[in-house]
Amino acid sequence: MTPEFIESRAEMEQILHEEVFGFLGMSNEDRPYVVPLNYTYVDGRILFHCALEGKKLDLIRANPQVCFTVARQPGQFRRHAEGSNCEVDSESVICSGTARFIDDLTERAEIINAFNRSFRPDDVDIPLKAVRSCGAVEIAVSEMTGRREHNKTLTCWRYRFGDK
Repeated sequence: MTPEFIESRAEMEQILHEEVFGFLGMSNEDRPYVVPLNYTYVDGRILFHCALEGKKLDLIRANPQVCFTVARQPGQFRRHAEGSNCEVDSESVICSGTARFIDDLTERAEIINAFNRSFRPDDVDIPLKAVRSCGAVEIAVSEMTGRREHNKTLTCWRYRFGDK
């Protein structure tokens, strides 16, 4: 059975703001490649820092269409009778979008500092010298879907950026 989606952004953004760890899915030719990483979410964008080179960046440059997922399980698995559904309280968000490595040093500094402040709100700006040796990636989210299961009630959301 296909779930009914509520066209909403707020609940998914709350989850994205509250979590700090997610999974970046990319395409390695015809094979999936998924990397766990810390991130921050700002205004429809997933931001993270990275090395200046590596497999993740090679894949993003070859195919910038990515998927980013976060999930949490605030509840415990509940025993269920044989043949009945397994129930557990959980929440997740899946973001689809376009990733790009930030080449411009000024923009990279903004992203790295936004990322840093999401973990250390009172921290000073990272010096430009340090920014030069650190990479940054922005994922412009085009669509997000999410779900919350709570007390055996399932709620599903969807939001497409750019839709009126």
